[in-house]
Amino acid sequence: MTAVLPVRRPGAAAQLPPAEDTRSTAGRLAGRATQLLGRTAPWLVRGVVGLAVLVFLVLAVGPHLLGYRTMTMLTGSMSPEIDPGDVTIVTPIAVSDVTEGMVITYHKPIDDRSLVTHRVVSVETGPDGSIQVRTKGDANEAIDPWTASLQGDVAYEVRAVIPELGHLIQLLRTPFITQSLVYGAPALLAGWLLLTIWRPTTPSKEEQA
Repeated sequence: MTAVLPVRRPGAAAQLPPAEDTRSTAGRLAGRATQLLGRTAPWLVRGVVGLAVLVFLVLAVGPHLLGYRTMTMLTGSMSPEIDPGDVTIVTPIAVSDVTEGMVITYHKPIDDRSLVTHRVVSVETGPDGSIQVRTKGDANEAIDPWTASLQGDVAYEVRAVIPELGHLIQLLRTPFITQSLVYGAPALLAGWLLLTIWRPTTPSKEEQA
């Protein structure tokens, strides 16, 4: 049996190997990116929606159902226990139950009578039977230069601290973020629904081959 070998003519260019089909590689990369996006986007949306619902429940629903109040710490006078931007949860207690060592929120008896959250260092009963307290911020060196008379029958004691939530609230109140949430949240939800309906399928073995 005689074998016939191809003979290249003088001056003829060598035959090049067939070029790899780059479309298949690009298609695989696009498919993987789509799959990753399809898996990540639903969890991202769920996380954002869950966080928004949790913040809404804590700030809007909880005070009406459980009777507590939320307040944002503006100064560092109670650091490191309460830092600026932290949100405190305060609950009502009887004025007669206020004791030394408690951290309470009350109106200052001077200037603009703004709210202050400080630790009680002394409790006395005034001539008219009112409860008078002296307070001090944990980060301050001196006791507050006033004596506060707690009005009414109820005082508010700090029960819990949510770190950094006040910064998030202030951020959400900015016009840019507000507009982004108004228009972006529905678009994000619609995208999630579309990804839920249309899920990329895994290529079959024949297509991969």
